Amino acid sequence: MAVAEAKSTAAVPTPTAHPSGREKHGSAVQVLRTVSFATYFLTCAIAIHATQLIGGPLYWINRELYYAYMSLTKQSFGLLITTMTNWWGPTTIRISGDASVADQIRKTEDGLVEFSFPERMVMIANHQIYTDWLYLWWVGYANTPKMHGSLYIILKESLKYIPIVGPGMMFYGFIFMSRKMAVDQPRLAHRLGKLKTRHTAPDGKKYLDPMWLLLFPEGTNASQNGRNKSAKWAEKIGVKDPEHMLLPRSTGTYFCLNELKGTVDYVYDCTVAYEGVPRGKFGERIFTLAGTYIKGQPPKSVNFYWRRFRVDDIPLSNQEEFDLWLRERWYEKDALMEQYVTTGRFPASPADAVTKGQEPFLETEVRTRYPWEFLQIFSVLGVFGLLVNFLLKTWNRFLSVFS
Repeated sequence: MAVAEAKSTAAVPTPTAHPSGREKHGSAVQVLRTVSFATYFLTCAIAIHATQLIGGPLYWINRELYYAYMSLTKQSFGLLITTMTNWWGPTTIRISGDASVADQIRKTEDGLVEFSFPERMVMIANHQIYTDWLYLWWVGYANTPKMHGSLYIILKESLKYIPIVGPGMMFYGFIFMSRKMAVDQPRLAHRLGKLKTRHTAPDGKKYLDPMWLLLFPEGTNASQNGRNKSAKWAEKIGVKDPEHMLLPRSTGTYFCLNELKGTVDYVYDCTVAYEGVPRGKFGERIFTLAGTYIKGQPPKSVNFYWRRFRVDDIPLSNQEEFDLWLRERWYEKDALMEQYVTTGRFPASPADAVTKGQEPFLETEVRTRYPWEFLQIFSVLGVFGLLVNFLLKTWNRFLSVFS
């Protein structure tokens, strides 16, 4: 019997420790965190969407004013998610990059990091987990000039049917894809046409609106299913399958860059890694939304390694050449990820940048510069409410005079 019990005990697998440690909150606190998180998110999201609806008629009055107004509501969502992460899922952001971006990322006196990326660019990144876009949106907030109101993301079409958030993203001008190029190409061409439209300033000068277009060439986040599909695709076309990345699909990225050529100068590439994801495992299973925001198990650090490529140096005249170019960049990203998995760090920033006072790795947190900034979300509704109240009181006085 003792032997049987011993065998039974030995057969039970030892649970793998979470890289962020044990759950920091018990059941009661988790319920409170869930209620407070949901209340905050829904209140802010509803306020933002109501603000969008108030400004909707501007579309038929003045298109440029309409897009500027919607950019402000997009800034509000950037404040929403940045504050949300700071309060419920705080994490360290560790940043380094190669020589092409060495002078564009610096630490500020208040402990934040400031980027000086251009007002117009295409950003590409590997897709680890669902929150990648959240942390990259924060980069727009941390940029000078701030770009969290000028971010554009290509998303799965099904996401536009999420209540409140889906219609809100449609107001933002996000691009929804069905993953059928025959259907998606006209949509892309229409949206990209708006993003490359030149406007005329009062002094007669032509200008383009600020734009950060975020692309995930892998098409989906890293998972076992994605891993299997990547391996099959690599075998089909006779190329090496990356170990840490999914093989990128070039069609959408190629189309976007060709459409925007002449209106953007650079592609910025970010390689993203989450601390604690073991080799061969997937971050989506470890850093769930509930674990990050409710249970107190956010990633200890989110790591960025930045590179920049000149659009004029990218082969855009032939898709096969571009496919090879993009795949080579992904093999380089795979090597970067191998270094991260092995050592826990991406390469440090170049030595010449360090000699100029920059740290090899810049560390900061996802937060707004001022804790009350998120209140800007409610500013338009507040003004609108005061205006409606004034008009109602004026009308009632008018009626009382003539009644």
